[in-house]
Amino acid sequence: MRTAEMKQAFKKYGNQVVLDDISFYLESGKILGLIGPSGAGKTTTIKALLGMEQLDRGASFVLGQKMPNREVLAHVEYMGQEDALYNELTAAENLRFFGTLMGLKHTQLEKAGDHYLELLKLSDFKQTLVKNFSGGMKRRLTLAITLQAEPQLLVLDEPTVGIDPALRLEIWDQLRTIAQTDRGILITTHVMDEAERCDLLGLIIGGKLFAFGTPAALKNQFAAKTIEEVFLKAEVRSDAL
Repeated sequence: MRTAEMKQAFKKYGNQVVLDDISFYLESGKILGLIGPSGAGKTTTIKALLGMEQLDRGASFVLGQKMPNREVLAHVEYMGQEDALYNELTAAENLRFFGTLMGLKHTQLEKAGDHYLELLKLSDFKQTLVKNFSGGMKRRLTLAITLQAEPQLLVLDEPTVGIDPALRLEIWDQLRTIAQTDRGILITTHVMDEAERCDLLGLIIGGKLFAFGTPAALKNQFAAKTIEEVFLKAEVRSDAL
């Protein structure tokens, strides 16, 4: 089953084209990574996919339903680049509040909350007010809140910014575990070793999907040894167009 799909997505802001005929898909049990330079259109792509941005042409689908669709969004969790937390609440209270909005029941709330606080090394700060958290701790708490619902489609926009490399590896192990339960994960990242861990990659440059395929296929296409090298070669080619 395809958990997400975009077909010939096109969008302009004024005279600026921000999405130019973008098409891709994500199947259940897989992780799709979107990579590209800042301002390339990755976040706009995600928002258009979820129906948060209206397309001028083309269409987006989530769980087989054309977007926007409020009922479908009940099976999707989205983590944006901004941390939307209540600073006057503790970490546990934030998890409980957002988990309740996600429809989690009491026992499930406590179990999932404790699991993801431990995973993200925040267990010792469970009763700490979020206003006393560092930026990196807030990012980790936001990720814990997003992960606790384990939805059919998980959409993460730069989730590991400010998180140390060792913890990033643990997070990716958990993402792989979630994907293996027949869920789909769409993630944007600037970290090339994270991109290597994805099942499929979409390389977006200047609002265009410059390449789409497995990491191995992209490396073969660009005669590159790493995804970082693919990224650099693609930028050079795009500048020449």
